[in-house]
Amino acid sequence: MSNIFARFVKDESGATAIEYGLIAALIALAIMVGAGAVGNAIGTKFNNIATALK
Repeated sequence: MSNIFARFVKDESGATAIEYGLIAALIALAIMVGAGAVGNAIGTKFNNIATALK
């Protein structure tokens, strides 16, 4: 029983998968925030162009 517990404590493969999941989540969050900022900037530019054309 103690051998099984010792192997479980030493096994880091699950921790690696969690780390990769966290990195992927942070990258996805950065992309969403960046895309939102770019979308707002483009929307403002189009509104300025539309106002200028009126």
